[in-house]
Amino acid sequence: MRLSYRGEPYHGWQCQPGDVTVQEVIETALSKVMRRPMKIVGAGRTDAGVNARMMIAHFDVSEPLADPARLVGSLNALVGRDIAIQEVYRVPDDMHARFDATSRTYHYYAIGEKSPFFYPLSWKAPAGLDYDAMNRAAQLLLETSDFTSFAKLHTDAKTNICRVTHAHWHRIETLGGEGWVFVITADRFLRNMVRAVVGTLVEVGRGKISVEEFGRIIERRDRCAAGTSMPAQALYLWEVTYPEFTVSE
Repeated sequence: MRLSYRGEPYHGWQCQPGDVTVQEVIETALSKVMRRPMKIVGAGRTDAGVNARMMIAHFDVSEPLADPARLVGSLNALVGRDIAIQEVYRVPDDMHARFDATSRTYHYYAIGEKSPFFYPLSWKAPAGLDYDAMNRAAQLLLETSDFTSFAKLHTDAKTNICRVTHAHWHRIETLGGEGWVFVITADRFLRNMVRAVVGTLVEVGRGKISVEEFGRIIERRDRCAAGTSMPAQALYLWEVTYPEFTVSE
């Protein structure tokens, strides 16, 4: 299942008692359409308020779906306007949406001017940020394996090791004028990692810490040494990639 969602109405992706989540809404709709209890497994667990341009989830059925396109239409009629199911397609029986993903890419949007179009889904960046310095600091992430300094404390993560392959601020044009987007790709991400990375890079951009100090923050492996976590509404799970596969009939 390929889908997208706006994160603001939900308490993250993963089901949890007492809170409305994206996974719960989709499972409820899928169970109603399939007329039996259904569970889905997502490619990751976005935090409360974080958006997804592309989320991949898998679910199991005992026999091939007769009309996947009709299922998409039925689900979209039930999940509400903040979730969109784009496609349902068959994959190998042993394929796993989370464990088989080879990379994930996140975007963080910073808009430089006040905009009536983007304010709910971006961060209003202050004038004068040094994006060149922020990019020099971001390149240090490609040389890093241990991201403890940017990991949410007291989680169930077994390791804080990640492999970042791209981290860069790109200038963009928007309806409200000039903006920037931070693009970061890795094999996996820790809870709150991207927002903590962006918050610390913004400290570099403000001139509060140097590029060299950013490197020392990484080396300290201490979340308290890094910058504040950025607002969730400007963060998007942008893409999830998988190995090529072939489905045999």
